[in-house]
Amino acid sequence: MSRAFGERRTGRGWHSDPMADTAPRKGLDRQGFIEREGSLGQVTHDFRPVVAAARDRLLDVFGARMHSAYLYGSIPRGTARVGRSDLDLLVVLRAEPTDADREDARVLGEGLDKEFRRIDGVGTLLYSRARVLSELERYDMGWFLACLCTPLLGEDLAEYLPRYRPDSRLARETNGDLALLLPRWRERIAAADSDEARRPLVRFMSRHLVRTGFTLVMPRWNGWTSDLVEMAEAFGAYYPERADEMRAAAVLGYAPTGDGAVLRSYVDDLGPWLAEEYTRVHGVKAPRPEQTC
Repeated sequence: MSRAFGERRTGRGWHSDPMADTAPRKGLDRQGFIEREGSLGQVTHDFRPVVAAARDRLLDVFGARMHSAYLYGSIPRGTARVGRSDLDLLVVLRAEPTDADREDARVLGEGLDKEFRRIDGVGTLLYSRARVLSELERYDMGWFLACLCTPLLGEDLAEYLPRYRPDSRLARETNGDLALLLPRWRERIAAADSDEARRPLVRFMSRHLVRTGFTLVMPRWNGWTSDLVEMAEAFGAYYPERADEMRAAAVLGYAPTGDGAVLRSYVDDLGPWLAEEYTRVHGVKAPRPEQTC
């Protein structure tokens, strides 16, 4: 059961947190639940053609295999920037995704990216309906779909999911696996041998670290935002000694460079510290099947 807002957990129990008591309830409804962000109505004129094309091609590619599809990210929030923002899609299939499904999604994304210069890449997540609605994913992918995704095609699975508060359980189950990710990040960095190859890694890892830093403090901040700058500022209010690093990561999340030194600092310093602090405060995310194979 969720604790009351304005409290924080310490080794001796739950105590008042004056910063949480005075913080605005951004992104929450009057009952303190996270409001769903984005809508098709917020898609700006510049990005409507690519959204329409994505909808049509998803139907053509996946057909009856697809249960539903969603937009997420800056495009449905109405904050996308021409030539700088990517198109983010979540596709829910009726069965577990296969390698052929992943290849279809890759080809679809490459085609959209090549045709529409107003976007900078396409990212497509593939999940089965059963997994999205599973108990294991209820506070991770389930929350993601219900709160951060905008319905594009098919039945909206948010109807089968609970409402969510910005509490420690949500923090743990969304981003409590950073320690497991860092070895994979190091491998990807080692394989990136040019600025062109490193730039998308800087963008991805910067965003991931900022969001992890934000969810670390989210229960105390008592709200939700998807704005990287605002996330970094919320984090910095509680960890001022790391605030400048997180602010810099937020900037790189929007305007990445190919600087290898940045990537090394993420996996050698900021990332390990953040993973350790996250485990101390919220615990470790429940393991997924692919992590135990």
